[in-house]
Amino acid sequence: MESTLGLEIIEVVEQAAIASARWMGKGEKNTADQVAVEAMRERMNRIHMRGRIVIGEGERDDAPMLYIGEEVGICTREDAKTYCNPDELIEIDIAVDPCEGTNLVAYGQNGSMAVLAISEKGGLFAAPDFYMKKLAAPPAAKGKVDINKSATENLKILADCLQRTVEELVVVVMDRSRHKELIQEIREAGARVRLISDGDVSAAISCAFSGTNIHALMGIGAAPEGVISAAAMRCLGGHFQGQLIYDPAVVKTGLIGESREGNLARLKEMGIEDADRVYDAEELASGNTVLFAACGITPGTLMEGVRFFHGGARTQSLVISSDSKTARFVDTIHMVESPQHLQLH
Repeated sequence: MESTLGLEIIEVVEQAAIASARWMGKGEKNTADQVAVEAMRERMNRIHMRGRIVIGEGERDDAPMLYIGEEVGICTREDAKTYCNPDELIEIDIAVDPCEGTNLVAYGQNGSMAVLAISEKGGLFAAPDFYMKKLAAPPAAKGKVDINKSATENLKILADCLQRTVEELVVVVMDRSRHKELIQEIREAGARVRLISDGDVSAAISCAFSGTNIHALMGIGAAPEGVISAAAMRCLGGHFQGQLIYDPAVVKTGLIGESREGNLARLKEMGIEDADRVYDAEELASGNTVLFAACGITPGTLMEGVRFFHGGARTQSLVISSDSKTARFVDTIHMVESPQHLQLH
């Protein structure tokens, strides 16, 4: 899968990032998202595969966004037999977020990126459009910190694993009213808090890389992005746990579904009997082969944003593979027209 799709999925996120970046700072978050979706779909439909969106921009009625259940790739065409040998057919599940951090793009803020994760059919958890309690930490703390422990306990464990003091740790938390007590506890324990307005996928992945000065992600964010984060962290050997949040009173805003009971019923319909189960990265991204790709739209901790020049653009992407156990940073110059010059740095 990696040898067949590795380069092409990089191009998928690159094209989505370039399209969205053209709307950076224009205050149009929906447009920035829509053009990223369209660019991502167009490039995926030129890949020799049969792909199915398991995490996307919503249900079928929300088209033209990449909806859950949508099929993409050359081998999904009606005349697929002309293009595809059934014995060589690649059938994969795909989780996408074409513009992770739409507000960040709209207002010219750091940390937005185009992301996707792929695995063989059935290899990615089809998360409902609920929220998820998340805990991400570096590989050294894998299996030692636990989402069921308090933030104070986890910080002590994390400090021991990293051979640091708690005061030297930085925890990323989304700036939401639901996190008021969590933020207070982290600060009282002695650690420092970095608040973000959007984009917790980048924060989760940054925990796996030393030198980012991000040592943990804690709190509640969107469940679909949790699966994408888990895919990357599984490839990187980092710690990731997620627990679905189905009670609107916990989230306080924006949860799909009006009642706790209704949300529990919806989970049962999806085959999720234990609504309180804690999932680890290997359960959320369980496939034999998992690939993750991201491209910076605006500058971030891990990647530069899209930089335009006369005649083209320059992007920086990250592709991570569980198969080859690699994390590749890819710097690409896209020559749309005949450029007058190419900037080296």
